[in-house]
Amino acid sequence: MAFDSLSEKLQNVFRNLRSKGRLTEDDVKTALKEVKLALLEADVNFKVVKNFTKEVQAQAIGSDVMNGLNPGQMVIKIVHDEMVKMMGSETTELVIKPGSELTVIMMAGLQGAGKTTTTAKIAGKLKQKGKKPLLAACDVYRPAAIEQLQINGKKQGVEVFSMGDKNSPVNIAKAAVEHAVKNGFQVLILDTAGRLHVDEAMMEELAQIKREIEVTQTVLVVDAMTGQDAVNVASNFEEKIGIDGVILTKLDGDTRGGAALSVRAVTGKPILYVGMGEKLSDLEQFYPDRMASRILGMGDILTLIEKAEAEIDQEKAKEMEQKFKKAEFGFDDYLESMNQMKKMGGLSSVLSMMPGIGGAQMAELENAMDEKKMARIEAIIYSMTPQERSDPGILNPSRKRRVAEGAGVDLAEVNRLVKQFEQTRKMMKQMTGMMGGRGKRGKMGRFKLPF
Repeated sequence: MAFDSLSEKLQNVFRNLRSKGRLTEDDVKTALKEVKLALLEADVNFKVVKNFTKEVQAQAIGSDVMNGLNPGQMVIKIVHDEMVKMMGSETTELVIKPGSELTVIMMAGLQGAGKTTTTAKIAGKLKQKGKKPLLAACDVYRPAAIEQLQINGKKQGVEVFSMGDKNSPVNIAKAAVEHAVKNGFQVLILDTAGRLHVDEAMMEELAQIKREIEVTQTVLVVDAMTGQDAVNVASNFEEKIGIDGVILTKLDGDTRGGAALSVRAVTGKPILYVGMGEKLSDLEQFYPDRMASRILGMGDILTLIEKAEAEIDQEKAKEMEQKFKKAEFGFDDYLESMNQMKKMGGLSSVLSMMPGIGGAQMAELENAMDEKKMARIEAIIYSMTPQERSDPGILNPSRKRRVAEGAGVDLAEVNRLVKQFEQTRKMMKQMTGMMGGRGKRGKMGRFKLPF
């Protein structure tokens, strides 16, 4: 995830705070200097960082905190709350008009930010909510832009309105509105042309679309990997055409991620969604409180539960839970759990939402369970007898040698897999415990934030 480096640095700062029984004013100031440096290195806007640390310090150096029973934890809570405030406090939804009124959403952004794919992702989200969306191909400049939207629209089961690349985007948008009204669509999403930089001619084109048709919301798609530039792009679009919200893409990448922490504070516009992968389902609603918890190493169990509920076969999940309870979890179940995890966005996506798993531990687990090694893992498992797969405890050295020969791998690989299997069994057991009970409140009952 984009915040791995920042998260690890902040957790180290907080570990030092927790280790102190009492805190002095100097302790807090020293810790906040390290927090400030970590945020700046993550490419958070300088003014945003300055205001953030000033607010935290003002609250943390109060007598209630310094003389409290657990001052370190209280300072961490203040940092968490201020980070939530910085990212917008409340979750903001797309505005959809009631009843049969047509909602028009205009998507905008630079080339390469993933705007066309994100447009289709939004349509899929709206369809899941029972809406009838229509996509309109208004990018007549980029080669294959129309075809890309049509392919993605088909995958989502959403109709795409197109007039080819010989008409002006303004005329296409107007015709799309007529088509949407005539055919009972509730939401029209315009995929407009991207640009390599903030281009005046194309900005005017977007402004003209907004003059000619009634646009309900203008949504800007920005690439989180561009760091501070993403915030500058958002500021420019807000100034020139006006935007109502931002979608950050590529937040799953190896990037500094400061845009997510800066964009609301600098532009005043909310982050609506974050793109966490290339699949059309990899779009998450942006929850400032959950993101703050993730960054501070507290996990994001609610999002993990929601992903599990949406992607995992509930009957198979119940069977697996019973096997954990009865200590019957074997290698066949292990393969099934890997497939289930893949549906939830892969191991790194799941680990990033688990509380207390830091960068080093995450890297170790990811390396041990690299999805590229799945074919070799399957070969090893299928070289075992049914009894060995169901009862891994009987895998003695001679059996392991036979399995290695059957799979055409070194004995060391078989030993690594057995060790990896034990690590996964422990982690899955932990997840099962966290997700026990019914309903979100029940599921959260066994999990408490560490402050």
